[in-house]
Amino acid sequence: MLPSMFAVYAEAPSPENPLAALRVGERPDPEVPAGWVRVAVKAASLNMHDVWTLRGVGIKAEQFPMILGCDGAGILDDGTEVVLHSVIGDPGWSGDETLDPKRTLLTEKHQGTFADHVVVPARNALPKPAELSFAEAACMGTAWLTAYRMLFVKSGLRPGQTMLVQGASGGVSTALIQLGRAAGFRVWVTGRTEDKRALASSLGAHQVFESGARLPERVDAVFETVGKATWSHSMKALKPGGVVVISGATSGDATAAELQRLFFLQLRVVGSTMGTREELGDLLRFCALNDLKPQIGAELKFEDAEQGIRSMIDGETAGKIVFSRP
Repeated sequence: MLPSMFAVYAEAPSPENPLAALRVGERPDPEVPAGWVRVAVKAASLNMHDVWTLRGVGIKAEQFPMILGCDGAGILDDGTEVVLHSVIGDPGWSGDETLDPKRTLLTEKHQGTFADHVVVPARNALPKPAELSFAEAACMGTAWLTAYRMLFVKSGLRPGQTMLVQGASGGVSTALIQLGRAAGFRVWVTGRTEDKRALASSLGAHQVFESGARLPERVDAVFETVGKATWSHSMKALKPGGVVVISGATSGDATAAELQRLFFLQLRVVGSTMGTREELGDLLRFCALNDLKPQIGAELKFEDAEQGIRSMIDGETAGKIVFSRP
């Protein structure tokens, strides 16, 4: 009988009811291929990608059962504390791994981090800064890396300019607020509720607004993860020559691209996905230098995965949802 371990996993795709696919139980302990390392997981954060996995989006049916968890932090067999980079490129690819057509993420082809152990290529395990707890470090590899790339690699913004974050309480949004404030941008944020707007203010937003509100002036850049529900507002919020950087569309595709506004005002629309290993290293150093720690809205036991996933599906987040063990 093969050795087994505790895991939180998707048994099979369930497009209409993602929680119906969720299982908490035993899965085979992973083998460690040459060039890979085993990580004893101490904490892992929840991402919308995990909900898509439960629905069967972006994963082949034969890949199930699939352990959830795109990112995390833990300890190597030799005792080294590490943060995980979840983008796994083809071994023959050189350069930006997010552009590798054969790239994959944990939970797409390889089993994820919601388990006692996960195996990753050795280069995907970066030293954990002493300044970050395991729970804080577990937020870095997906949400915070996505925000870092959007802001510092893709936007072209300069300190002193104004940025608008659409949505106040998700993992990427809260990271954008904290990173933007630390880097010297004027940070404006929209939020659906008073509580979400208050959270954005507490994280450093200079001004907060109701969703869709008319702004005092147009902005240099908008950061989008919402899509359909906020797209028209994002386009109208930009000054001539402005940029919208988009890394997600949780409410679906926009019904109209607003092309007349796009060309007449010479706007830019820039897509951004995750980030590179080098960018993750830069992010970790930036956070250490600026004493930045991610906003954790809820820290739960792995056994309480259903509670955390339900909160994400319902949009009841106040930062990152993290699962951890003693």
